[in-house]
This record gives sequence, C-alpha cells and structure tokens, in this order.
Amino acid sequence: MRVSPLIASYDHVVLDMDGCLWIGDELTPRARDAVAAIREAGKGLAFVTNNPRRSAEDYVAKMWRLGIQASLGDVVTVGGATQHLLAETRQGRTAFVIGSEALHKHVADAGLKVLNGTDLATRAEVVVIGGSDEWSYDDVRAAAMSARRNRDLIATSLDPTYPMPDGFWPGTGAVVRAVEIASDQTAIVVGKPEPQLILSALDRLGDGRALMIGDRIDTDIAAAAKAHIDAALVFTGGATREQAAAAPDPKPVAVADTLADLVLV
Repeated sequence: MRVSPLIASYDHVVLDMDGCLWIGDELTPRARDAVAAIREAGKGLAFVTNNPRRSAEDYVAKMWRLGIQASLGDVVTVGGATQHLLAETRQGRTAFVIGSEALHKHVADAGLKVLNGTDLATRAEVVVIGGSDEWSYDDVRAAAMSARRNRDLIATSLDPTYPMPDGFWPGTGAVVRAVEIASDQTAIVVGKPEPQLILSALDRLGDGRALMIGDRIDTDIAAAAKAHIDAALVFTGGATREQAAAAPDPKPVAVADTLADLVLV
C-alpha cells in the first residue's frame, strides 16, 4: 500500500480517533489499511482524543482488538493532559468530578482529594468535567455550587456531541454548558480546540513537518491552527463539505470522505 502525495509530504501524522479512526467500536472504511500505510511509509504517528471516557491503556487495548498496532507512547488523551495540568497547578486541593471512572482516577492520581459521594461535595475547590454516560441532576447541582463558590471549573473539552453508529450522542460540552450557566462561571478547557494535545503529540514525535487529521472543524482543525501545523478534514464524523468551505482561515489543506480516501493512493 502506498500513501497519497499529501501524506508523503509530511514527516508525522497526528490522528484523531473518535469520528476519524472509528465510530463507536467500528473502524471507518479501510482505516486499518490507512494506519498501516502511514507506518510503512516511515511516518511518525500519534493518536489523540478529546474523549476522556477511557484511559490511554484502554485505547491501546481497543486498537489492538480492532487490528491496529499501537503502544502507550503513541496515544495522547485529554484525561492524561488534564491530570498533568492538575498535578502542576492544583495538587493537594479538593475536587468534584463529573466523568468516567478513568477521569476520576486521573484527578486522584494528580494529587487531588475527590469529594464525590461526601457531604462536602458542594464545597470542592476544583470542579472537573469530562464526558460520561452516567451523570445526574445532583452531579450538575454539586458541580455548579462548587464552581460558583470557588470559581475553578475545568472541562476536558467543549465537544457538544460525539459520533456513534446510531447518531450523535451528547458530549462533554452538553454537561459543561449546564454547569457554566448554573454557576455563572466559564470553564478552562484542556482539550481541543486548545493546542495542548497536539503539542504533546508533537513532543513525542520529534522534529519534522506534521499533519493533523481530524473530523471536526471547531476542535481538530482549530487546534491544529493554534499549534501552527497543517490540518486535513474527513467527513466520517459529521462535518460537511459546505462547512469545510466556509471554515475560517487557515482552512484544511485537504478534505476527504474517509481517512482511507485521504491517506491511500
């Protein structure tokens, strides 16, 4: 398998996972071949995600299960980036977390005391919100009360949705907006469209010209611009050609229906 002239012109590829590499637990068409071709061409490859539901170890296990070889060093997650931020700036504080078990662990491993399930939940010094399939009104209430009191609200991302085989499910941003409105606070965002995930990936990849491949204009393409690298857009995550044409500069350097269409000759 040969890569396209576009991919051949770069040293590294930073690849978004949800909506680009897979939808739910199903790979996008010929995604396995696309990843293999990038590696066979000798390109550096890093996988990034705004989805904090799983740990980096979980994502590596998922890729192997789907037939894609990857190591822990290839994966940059927003959960890991959030842990790094908290450890550097908020170690020793108390926290209330809306998110998956993986995100709870990231917060605890950063050196914060998680107050979920205690009488002090509404008084946490830091509120951390990430995507989760299980959250309640009480969670939003405790998060909003803590954020209003202590004015420290952190979101892994503001993605309003994420793609699944049966359509778009509510993303982290849906919960964050509820807490922002109720607390009258604005969240600090760790993931895309902020550039930190891409910059972390570039640190691992080393010197060279890099291309970001993503499926969202407002997160992937915007984050690449902030990281000062080129970006390409695929349409498996819901973006359209009309949206790509109307996107602000810098626009994607290329668009394609799928990852394989972009990567393979």
